[in-house]
Amino acid sequence: MTSTQESALTFPCSFPIKVMGVAADDFDALVVTLIRRHAPDLMEGAVRTRLSRQGKYMSVTVTLQAQSRLQLDDIYRELTGDKRVLMAL
Repeated sequence: MTSTQESALTFPCSFPIKVMGVAADDFDALVVTLIRRHAPDLMEGAVRTRLSRQGKYMSVTVTLQAQSRLQLDDIYRELTGDKRVLMAL
């Protein structure tokens, strides 16, 4: 990271990532698999899911111990590169 790309985060830190997609039985497992490629040490209870009011969409929130901005950037690239992921915040 260059000095012009200052981060407001201090690493390591607890960081929630929210991922949205069309509701499916395996969507949460997909999200966890994609994130575990970059954060293999996810803890038990790190994943929360929620269906939209109509049940068409699902949000999956994964809270991880982020080690660096590069790690988070890689996770977001992995998530947004998957066709089933509509949005990652």
